[in-house]
Amino acid sequence: MKPNIRPADPNFSSGPCAKRPGWSPEVLSQALLGRSHRSSEGKARLAEVIDRTRTVLKIPEGWRIGITPASDTGAVEMAMWSLLGARGVDMLTWESFGEGWVSDVKSQLKLDDVRVLSAPYGALPDLGQADFSRDVVFVWNGTTSGVRVPNGDWIADDRQGLTICDATSAVFAMKLPWEKLDVVTWSWQKAMGGEGAHGMIVLSPRAVERLESYKPAWPMPKIFRMTKGGKLIEGIFKGETINTPSMLCVEDAIDALKWMESLGGGDAVAKRVEGNLAAIAQWVERTPWVDFLAEVRSTRSSTSVCLKIVDPECAALPTDRQAALTKALSGLLEKERAGYDINGYRDAPPGLRIWAGPTVDTADLEALFPWLDWAFATVKAEQLKKG
Repeated sequence: MKPNIRPADPNFSSGPCAKRPGWSPEVLSQALLGRSHRSSEGKARLAEVIDRTRTVLKIPEGWRIGITPASDTGAVEMAMWSLLGARGVDMLTWESFGEGWVSDVKSQLKLDDVRVLSAPYGALPDLGQADFSRDVVFVWNGTTSGVRVPNGDWIADDRQGLTICDATSAVFAMKLPWEKLDVVTWSWQKAMGGEGAHGMIVLSPRAVERLESYKPAWPMPKIFRMTKGGKLIEGIFKGETINTPSMLCVEDAIDALKWMESLGGGDAVAKRVEGNLAAIAQWVERTPWVDFLAEVRSTRSSTSVCLKIVDPECAALPTDRQAALTKALSGLLEKERAGYDINGYRDAPPGLRIWAGPTVDTADLEALFPWLDWAFATVKAEQLKKG
């Protein structure tokens, strides 16, 4: 039967993600609108984002934190264009965004010494094969595959190269070993529940040393430049952004960070997310038609949870029919206003993707599960009628 209770917040998109519980436009009433971001007040707001980010995530003092244009994509590209080429590079990939970084390094930067360690959706490459005498580029959490690295134990402490980590769906939700990461990037639109177009970049002292001692062979677009005269532009990491930010989005980011502080900081927020994953795991365990796409329990994402349909009759359908089924299931939930944007990523195997990050309440996930069961039964019957 059709359930009669809907999630209080049915937004389960993997980006932009749900706003924090209790959010309303009123939290933006003090936004510094109509003022320059270069004014003392504007720079103070931007510096507040940086300072609160350091506190919530417990980022070491020696690591610089900056606000970048173009979301996480801009932050990753800024890092790769500015830092790569000094050494050979190992690219780790197991989903679409990692594949995108590989394409940029090979086709745009045209580096000669590139080694790709890859795995299909649902699995990780052999992390033990990463060579830390080289630079290593990887995503911490595969947003489109629901697979994450289990920890940072595989990263060498005595590495000679840099580690460049796209952590956009991991930061604020998973514990990151900052001492092992030389560059970390993310965007406000993911775990913070903020608005799009703004990214963050964190640089270790080793990354700063590379920036000041190495000049890439290619022209550097202004939007990527972090040095001037061979020295780091320190203002970028004090709120003097490279281009004009939205002060409305800045105010929203401050609100999200204050909310995380009210919960107890990054560790408390991560526990909240692990609770969401536990609730999904309990539902999957009792539900015969669905399973995690991640093959190993320790590699299951706690934010972008990707699921595959394992019902024998549906799994036997051709891939296009499976894709039609998951699209119909997602569309039915949207029609019923029970869950939005949960169809799997377009490049991933047919399946579902449910965002379970910090801004999602476990109670809303619990309310979603009966709707998933109902919608699956409904669309399965329709698909099987087609023969």
